[in-house]
Amino acid sequence: MRIAVIGAEGQLGADISEAFERNGDEVDRLDHTSIEIASPDSVRNSLFTIAPDVIVNTAAFHQIEQCELNPAKAFATNACGPWNLATTAAELGALLIHISTDYVFDGSKGIPYVESDLPQPMNVYGNTKLAGEYFVATTSSRHFILRTSALYGKHACRGKGGLNFVELMRKLAAAGKEIKVVDSEFVTPTATSEVAKQVVKVSRCDAFGLYHATAEGSCSWYEFAREIFELTGTDARLTIASPADFPIKVRRPKYSVLENAGLNSIGMNAFRPWQEALRDYLAVSDRQVRVA
Repeated sequence: MRIAVIGAEGQLGADISEAFERNGDEVDRLDHTSIEIASPDSVRNSLFTIAPDVIVNTAAFHQIEQCELNPAKAFATNACGPWNLATTAAELGALLIHISTDYVFDGSKGIPYVESDLPQPMNVYGNTKLAGEYFVATTSSRHFILRTSALYGKHACRGKGGLNFVELMRKLAAAGKEIKVVDSEFVTPTATSEVAKQVVKVSRCDAFGLYHATAEGSCSWYEFAREIFELTGTDARLTIASPADFPIKVRRPKYSVLENAGLNSIGMNAFRPWQEALRDYLAVSDRQVRVA
């Protein structure tokens, strides 16, 4: 099949592109210089030239604080962008796989969210991503919306200064600095390589709709950091951060753990426990460092 991956230069998009290539598919890697999803003309011209069987959208304006400062830009990218893609996908008869977020929830539930739970975003980013979901769901009949959480991967994350949480923790530990991490926010750390495998799997499925797509299990950010250091045998100066250490600038959910109920119901859940995926990621990361 011919696959168009939008945001292919990003942390998740790069892994998805590689996963489809390993699967034997023909992949067109589209970055921000080759397609502007907020522009209907750019979307239509780019995708009609390629005529893909599957369109995967990983592009988003996901800098939380910047979204609050520029809600119009956030809506254009996170809501209108998916709408443009869904419209063109419908015209082409292509499958659209759209990546969304755990931030569509407010975290008040306290137990893992399933797909039938009512979204209640707390900030501009979450609201615009939810709007994008609705545009996709009501515009393209052949679609998958995959909500994921706390991503990290081997490719640079431009939105976070090039370092994902795992590499930031390792960098701080190597510098011998005290590392303060919150113990009051709970997520499911999810490797981008695992999401990529899931995306390839659903691309061969016709059970279209909304699905949660994260690693199995959950932890606080502090517990995530502790696991990183335990798996790498790192003697780090890790402590629990107090609320005063990181003043809240934008409201975020304290609990955004997702349950892959939908994928399990159709026998398509490809995710492993987050600790297993982290162990594999660290092994690959260490091999790359030794080669370099």
